[in-house]
Amino acid sequence: MSNALWNPIVAGEISLPHRLAMAPLTRNRSTPEGIPTELNAEYYAQRASHALIITEGTQPSADGQGYPVTPGIYTEEHITGWRKVTDAVHKADGRIVIQLMHAGRISHPDNTPHHRQPVAPSPVRPTGEMFTASGLQEMPVPRELSTEEVAATVDDFRRAAAAAIAAGADGVEIHGANGYLLHQFFATNTNQRTDRYGGSVENRIRFAVEVATAVADEIGAGRTGIRISPGNPFNDIAESDTHELYPALVRALAPLDLAYLHIGNHGGDDELLHTLRKLWPNTLVLNRAGTDITTRAKDVEDGVADVVTVGTMALANPDLVERIRSGAPLNTPDPATFYGGDSTGYTDYPTHTA
Repeated sequence: MSNALWNPIVAGEISLPHRLAMAPLTRNRSTPEGIPTELNAEYYAQRASHALIITEGTQPSADGQGYPVTPGIYTEEHITGWRKVTDAVHKADGRIVIQLMHAGRISHPDNTPHHRQPVAPSPVRPTGEMFTASGLQEMPVPRELSTEEVAATVDDFRRAAAAAIAAGADGVEIHGANGYLLHQFFATNTNQRTDRYGGSVENRIRFAVEVATAVADEIGAGRTGIRISPGNPFNDIAESDTHELYPALVRALAPLDLAYLHIGNHGGDDELLHTLRKLWPNTLVLNRAGTDITTRAKDVEDGVADVVTVGTMALANPDLVERIRSGAPLNTPDPATFYGGDSTGYTDYPTHTA
C-alpha cells in the first residue's frame, strides 16, 4: 500500500497526522433529549487514532431532528454532553469535528421534542417510513419553510457551530448530502420553490452557500467543512443536473476558504469527481462507499483526494489504523447493532492483539 496514506496534512486550521479519517455514522445512542453520554465518549475515544473523527449527524435545532435518540448541539445540556466526548477524544490524542445535520423532511413529529410537522424546501412528502418509538410510521408531508424561515435556519446553523466550538470540537462539518435539508434544496424533485431559493441552479445552491458563509463567519473558515453527495438518490432524492449544479456550488464555496470539502462518491461519477477536484482549492476528503482500503489509498496517491473516510470499517474496528498499518485482519461489522441499543456492537468490538 502506498505510503501517501500516512503522510500528515493540514486541513484549514486542523492538523492531521495522516490521511485516513472516520466518516459520520448515525448510531442512535444519545439520550432521548439528544445529550451525548459517557458511552458516546468511550466510542469516539476508542477511534481517536483516525486522522479525524467526523461525528454522527447532529441536529442544529429541534426542527432539524429526523431520527430518534440522535444528538443535538443547540442547548447548554448538549454542549455539556459533547464536552465529555471531545475531552475523551483529545485525551486520546485525536481530532474531532461535529457534523451539523438538519434532516428536513426526513423526519416524523414523534421523533422531535416539539412534535411539530417536519420542514422542507417544499411540501413534498418523501416515500418510505420512519422508525419511531411506536414503530415504523409513514413520513408526513412537510411544511414549506417561508423565505424568512430559511434565513432563520441559517442562523440555527450559525448558533450550532458556535455551540460545537464551545463544546470543545475542533470544527464542524455541514451536512449537505444524503437527502437531508441542504440536499433537498439542491434537487428539483424536493425543491419546487418560486422565491430566491428555488428554480435556477444559482437559487437552489443559495441556502447551502449562506449556511457555509454564516458558519465560517462564526467559527472561522479553517474550522468549517461541508459534505456533498452528488447524484445520491438516498432519501428519495432525484437529481438531473449534477454536472451543472455541483460545479456551480463548488465555485461558490471556494472563495470562502473552508477547511475541506467532503464528497460522497456514491454514484461512482468519476468524471464529476475529477471536475470538482480541479475546482476545489483546499483539502478534498473523499468517501468511496463499498471500496477497500487499497482503492481508497490509491485515490490519495493519485491526487484524487487528500484525505479518505471510512464508515463501517471504523465502526467495527476501533483500532482500524493500527490494523491496516500492521496488516492485521479486520473485524466483521454487525448490521443488527448499527442503530440504537447499548454497548453491544458499539464499544465492544475487540482490538487486535499481535
